[in-house]
Amino acid sequence: MSTPGPRDILGFEARSVTGDPIRFKEFAGKLVLIVNTASQCGFTPQYAGLQKLHETYGERGLVIVGFPCNQFGAQEPGTEEEISRFCEINFGVSFLLTQKVDVNGAAAHPLFKFLTAALPGVLGTQPIKWNFTKFLVNKAGEPVKRYASMTTPADLSEDIEALL
Repeated sequence: MSTPGPRDILGFEARSVTGDPIRFKEFAGKLVLIVNTASQCGFTPQYAGLQKLHETYGERGLVIVGFPCNQFGAQEPGTEEEISRFCEINFGVSFLLTQKVDVNGAAAHPLFKFLTAALPGVLGTQPIKWNFTKFLVNKAGEPVKRYASMTTPADLSEDIEALL
């Protein structure tokens, strides 16, 4: 008999782009937006929209965590330092960025295995289809909504407002 998996993200950890631990238990009571990102993608300009959400809702309890990923068209080939510098210079990114991770497959970060199982995509498929897939997690750490790459950060404002 297998034990049930987690119901929330609060037990997960990641490493920041600078190597520091990110402990999701520290986000209890906050709304969390998790996004797989890439610097050389057609959706890369969404960094600006994510930064705007961070500036608009951060003080009210929204935490944004970008997970750079090179699994889609090799569109995130840089080092963590290069990724961080690119995001800061081009989009003024000040929200959390992690070290590069896989989001699909056997080597996928455990958080993405959990999120894709909790919130399957179109037609019930679990794998992430492309960069800038977004997961909104409520204040209890429970995943509540998955958004496709083409959904802009501005399109999330209504859902964010409702959950804050």
